[in-house]
Amino acid sequence: MIYKAHNGQANYGESIGILLLDTFVPFIPGDVGNASTFPFPVRYQKIDGLTYRKLQEQKEKALPLLIEAGRQLERAGVKAVTADCGFMIPYQAEIAMALRIPVFTSSLLQVTFIEKIISRQNKVGIITAESDQLDDSLLIAAGASAERVEIIGMQNKLHFSQAILDEAGTLNSEQVEKETVEAARELVLRDPTVSAILLECSSLAPYAKAVQNAVQLPVFDYITMIEFVHRSLVKLEIQGFM
Repeated sequence: MIYKAHNGQANYGESIGILLLDTFVPFIPGDVGNASTFPFPVRYQKIDGLTYRKLQEQKEKALPLLIEAGRQLERAGVKAVTADCGFMIPYQAEIAMALRIPVFTSSLLQVTFIEKIISRQNKVGIITAESDQLDDSLLIAAGASAERVEIIGMQNKLHFSQAILDEAGTLNSEQVEKETVEAARELVLRDPTVSAILLECSSLAPYAKAVQNAVQLPVFDYITMIEFVHRSLVKLEIQGFM
């Protein structure tokens, strides 16, 4: 087999590029920001100066930074670009328009898919970093229906808030896991029609198994989305027998 080099590309084999906000959070295994989470190589592009708050409050300034970072990943040879914050959904359309490769910035893009695979009488439960920030405009940007979701936030959970929102620089994973499970139980108790859970925040993904064990429902997160797209980009040869 003859391989051809790509102009301007120095390394190869990274299918997924990941946009990282400028944060001071320890990304543990299971988090999007930890490369050992994935069974395949990924490539990161940190956006210096673009914090979680600036992402929400300064869209006109944030958008060109996100597009340029996406283009850098594209030039580096990745096959698709994702991100590490569900609240990037307002930028999804513009970034996708600016790049030539697939873009799937937000975990919220899965909501419409989940809605389609559950009963029309049931809802998607969303556990989000901040419920007051996840308003109807973000759901509309994701193509989701506000009537089909039940949302609970983690902003009042002490350990999560300190580690993720306040960026204290330390994270007690056992305590954050307990808080995440607590939120999931509160969610299904509040609305028994919830028949699937979506973890909006990428830092909640490490606790997906604990959530599933607690509520016995399908659990979706950033990792399910990234692995789904990766399997479309890098097909495996299946071997078996009849």
